[in-house]
Amino acid sequence: MHIDRETLKIVVVGHVDHGKSTVIGRLLYDTKSLPEGTVDRVKRISKEKGKPFEYAYLLDAFEEEQKQGITIDTTQLQFHTQQRDYVIIDAPGHKEFLKNMISGAASAEAALLIIDANEGIQEQSRRHGYILSLLGIQKVYVLVNKMDLIGYSEESFNEIKHTMNEFLSNLHVFPLKYIPISAFHGENITSRSEKMPWYKGESLLTALDLFEKDKGLEGKPLRFPIQDVYKFDHRRIIAGRIESGALQVGDEIRILPSNKVTRIKTIEQWVEKDNHQSASAGMSVGITFEDEFFNQRGEFIVHAHDTSLVTDIFKASLFWMGKAELVKHKEYKLKLVTQEVECEIYSINKAIDATSLETIENADSVKTNDVAEVVIRTKKQICIDEFKNNQHTGRFVIIDGYDVCGGGIVSGLANEIQVHTTLVKNDRLMVVTCFDEYYFVLSEGTIQKVLGRPHTFGVGDAVPTAGKTYEYPDNIDVLDLPTQLVATIRKSRLENIIRLREYGYDSVPLIDSRGSLIRLNSKEDLSKLADDLDRVSAAENTLAAFANKWLEFAKFRRIRFLQDNQSSAVEYQI
Repeated sequence: MHIDRETLKIVVVGHVDHGKSTVIGRLLYDTKSLPEGTVDRVKRISKEKGKPFEYAYLLDAFEEEQKQGITIDTTQLQFHTQQRDYVIIDAPGHKEFLKNMISGAASAEAALLIIDANEGIQEQSRRHGYILSLLGIQKVYVLVNKMDLIGYSEESFNEIKHTMNEFLSNLHVFPLKYIPISAFHGENITSRSEKMPWYKGESLLTALDLFEKDKGLEGKPLRFPIQDVYKFDHRRIIAGRIESGALQVGDEIRILPSNKVTRIKTIEQWVEKDNHQSASAGMSVGITFEDEFFNQRGEFIVHAHDTSLVTDIFKASLFWMGKAELVKHKEYKLKLVTQEVECEIYSINKAIDATSLETIENADSVKTNDVAEVVIRTKKQICIDEFKNNQHTGRFVIIDGYDVCGGGIVSGLANEIQVHTTLVKNDRLMVVTCFDEYYFVLSEGTIQKVLGRPHTFGVGDAVPTAGKTYEYPDNIDVLDLPTQLVATIRKSRLENIIRLREYGYDSVPLIDSRGSLIRLNSKEDLSKLADDLDRVSAAENTLAAFANKWLEFAKFRRIRFLQDNQSSAVEYQI
């Protein structure tokens, strides 16, 4: 009877001189996973060349058989234990490995980081630790190899463990185990070594079986990106591929990023015999909702209690393959499952040479075949997951013109990135949204606000008094109602920030921080405004009455029309 066995993919990283090939060769040998005759052939060749047999040669022979004259970027080696099957992902260099991991040609759930006990932690060891951080791999064992060269010293092992832990923790990589081994002599590979009685943990093969495999796609939260919407008779059928999770008729679901909630009414079928009440990851299905909404390609259907991230700014690791360099603040197109949106590279926190892993902080560009840690800002909100949580909805490509030029993985939200415009003088700070744009989306019948590019303006800085949907006078004052601070702007430059009670009316138009005109015609009006504002502060339910009395939204604003949310007419404002 055929039984489906669990498979776990592991990447092995470490400097070639630290015994990576020997570790892999030993795993293949001890689990009897090599092609028949390989060991005898390698031993014969070693003898003919006058060299002692080494397990690293088994890896070379295995890779040669796989290549058969064809150049490949990444070798995948297979072995098994009684519990499950394993695939080792091994690459000839950083560049190929990173490219394949980020682009999706290879994917690892766990990692083995190998360190030479005799040499200790070298720069290469740190670089390989950085690779794991870059890719967000959480399940890591550190193998301290060549323990025989230091007399199986517990003290030296603990020193390496302490130093590496300190370094890796700064990268948010937290190894689950440190295992002392001698791959050449087979110590602590398949069974506990008698030469290291002080080590109370498991052998390598036993420890591998302790790695917890990620949940299968069906066990992950529901992610159903809409591919298209079809009209059949009276039905609006939402079609797409379920990337993860499962759904069934009657489930309460949420449509993102619009945040509408409804229930699944039906799962459609062509013929009655295919009628079913549920569907799961990997299936392409059509569904209908109990409520009719305007839906469009790119929206996510998720369960109401387990949603994806919705944002227009996020952190990512990106591998760049374009002929031209990746440039900060240039606009590109981002594709993530069925979502397509214009974006810009908001910042390049690090540009990393993919071969040497040498880094440039706060770079302005990224060269071909290099890796970067970037912050990406999209022109509208999109749905994402961190790559470590869901590879399907955490991986994207970047398009420059008509060419796919880069692949990336989402590493998290950019919470530390400024998302609002502020006006600042010394310790006085005002958060303002008066430079945001407003559009009426015809296809939805709704008004959409598009955030202006966040920026901090200090005294003397020019501010954007004119945008696509607003135009303020060059001389204008801005009142922030919550803080009761007033910014004075003269000739489109920030002049001062003062308190409302210090502010004197001199016929310059006054707007609130959202851009609404405040109806003032005299100093007496200003005094009444301040008194009313004090009362609003004491009783928040009077805010609407205050706004209707004092504010006029459309004086300096106009609302432009867009056909739909996909329109390229929505652009950044600086």
